[in-house]
Amino acid sequence: MKKFFKEFKAFISRGNVLDLAIGVIIGAAFSAIITALTNGILMPLINALLAKGGNGLESAYTFLTRVYDAQGALDLTKSIYIDWGAFITAIINFLLIALVLFLIMKALMSAKGFAEKRQKEMPNKEEKATIAAQGVNMKDRAAVVKATAELREKNKPAPEPKKPTQEELLQNILDELKKQNTK
Repeated sequence: MKKFFKEFKAFISRGNVLDLAIGVIIGAAFSAIITALTNGILMPLINALLAKGGNGLESAYTFLTRVYDAQGALDLTKSIYIDWGAFITAIINFLLIALVLFLIMKALMSAKGFAEKRQKEMPNKEEKATIAAQGVNMKDRAAVVKATAELREKNKPAPEPKKPTQEELLQNILDELKKQNTK
C-alpha cells in the first residue's frame, strides 16, 4: 500500500499533471468570462442587428411540434423545437475561447522562445571561467553576452573545405581519361 501511495504521489507531482490541472481550472474560469462576454455584450449586439422588429436570436426557433397552454400561449417547455439561437451562441463562445487561447499560447510560445534565446546567449561553465579570467564583470549581462559571443566566435572551428560534387568528380575523371588518351 505504501508503494501505491508513493507512486501516486510521484504521478501527481509530475509537471504534466499539475500543468493539466491548472489548465483545466483556468479554462473553466476563462470559459465563464467568455460566456459572460458573449451573452452580456456580443449577443445583444447581434440580436439588435438581427431583430429589425423581432426578438433576434432569442426567437430563432424551428418548431417541430407546438404545444399551447390553457390561455392559448405557446408553451416552450412542452413544445419540440430546434433552438438556433442557442446553437449560434455556443459557436460564438467556442470561437472566442479558441481565439483567446490561441493568442495566449502564441504569446507563451513567443516568450518561451525569447527565454531560450536569452539562455543560449549566456555562457556555460567553462566559458564563464574564461570570461571571468578576462576581467569581465559577471554581473553586467550585456558585457557577459558580448564577451561570450566573442569567445565563441574566436573558438569557432574552421569551416571544412568544400567537397567536390559528384558532377565535378566525374568531370575530373573525364579530363584525366582524355589526357591519358592523348598521350
